[in-house]
Amino acid sequence: MGSLGALMKHPDDFYPLLKLKMAARNAEKQIPSEPHWGFCFSMLHKVSRSFALVIQQLDTELRHAVCIFYLVLRALDTVEDDTSVAADVKVPILIDFYRHIYDPDWHFSCGTKEYKVLMDQFHHVSAAFLELEKGYQEAIEDITLRMGAGMAKFICKEVETVDDYDEYCHYVAGLVGLGLSKLFHAYGSEDLAPESLSNSMGLFLQKTNIIRDYLEDINEIPKSRMFWPRQIWSKYVKKLEDLKDEENSVKAVQCLNDMVTNALLHVDDCLKYMSALRDPAIFRFCAIPQIMAIGTLALCYNNIKVFRGVVKMRRGLTAKVIDRTKSMTDVYGAFYDFSYILKAKVDKNDPNAQKTVSRLDSILKTCRDSGVLNKRKSYIIENQSNYTPFVVVLLFIIFAIFLVNLNPNWPNN
Repeated sequence: MGSLGALMKHPDDFYPLLKLKMAARNAEKQIPSEPHWGFCFSMLHKVSRSFALVIQQLDTELRHAVCIFYLVLRALDTVEDDTSVAADVKVPILIDFYRHIYDPDWHFSCGTKEYKVLMDQFHHVSAAFLELEKGYQEAIEDITLRMGAGMAKFICKEVETVDDYDEYCHYVAGLVGLGLSKLFHAYGSEDLAPESLSNSMGLFLQKTNIIRDYLEDINEIPKSRMFWPRQIWSKYVKKLEDLKDEENSVKAVQCLNDMVTNALLHVDDCLKYMSALRDPAIFRFCAIPQIMAIGTLALCYNNIKVFRGVVKMRRGLTAKVIDRTKSMTDVYGAFYDFSYILKAKVDKNDPNAQKTVSRLDSILKTCRDSGVLNKRKSYIIENQSNYTPFVVVLLFIIFAIFLVNLNPNWPNN
């Protein structure tokens, strides 16, 4: 749950946080009893709690397919990310990974912590995959084949140009968007979305993660992971790692803003994709991460803290996004509010200020033209709270007592 200090500043977070905690506990209770499916859903909670929550929006059949799709690609990503594995070992595994998912005896030890467990016991994932309907299997196999080949290509290739950057993001995330669209279509509730829109859904999320995770990636041991394109960062520093040095703070922020401006290119496509979805559960599954992404970009923009530590949305706001995202009205409202916040942070002296404002104005216009902004109440741009500090503290204490009684292991779980 959020800290007492955060609740003092944002007391309206309290109820959404309570609902989020209860939803997380409910999701854990719904883990299947079969050993291989139990492993898969338990592992999903360990490698991504946020995704494990969002996936609960889906019907059981589709939830199973998406869970396996996610774990297969997470395993593939674990191979790619492990900088201790030599390239000549890593590349063949990435290329052949689409075959390994059919082999219940295959495993490869790499990664750390929960990711190592996933790789060591990958036979559980394979067993679950083999129980999926053929349409789901074919979609997962196709995307795994294409993603593995793309990852292998970039093991031996630097991200030099913006085109390289888009290509890399396509392989590691755009293909996820394409794969999910295939799964939704196989489920029977959605038309097959245009590949360009599906690709943008993945690129917007991936570029946001690459921007936010600069410091973690550059400090990776034994070898840095470098995803920011040289075509952008070389305008500001001689080496990508120089951005974290305090003497380069001004240039670092300018480079950061350039990267955010690049990511904003994909927003219009994302809004088009989401507006075409018919199934309410699939809509929420897709919309929540996209709102989190635009919120994260608004937080990262012009923020030197990206080069000093972890920058992420407060948990209470995340809980509100999960709780209140139910329709395109909510999506347009959230994108409008976060774009408005981001635009207010633009420094007219920034080298890309005009380009940034132009892209934000386009997003704001799309949201206004939807005609639904007057139908919602913003929870992002907040008014003065009516809660007194005493009431907030009292609510926090009551909530803590409730959680301790509910789960003796809290807050250590």
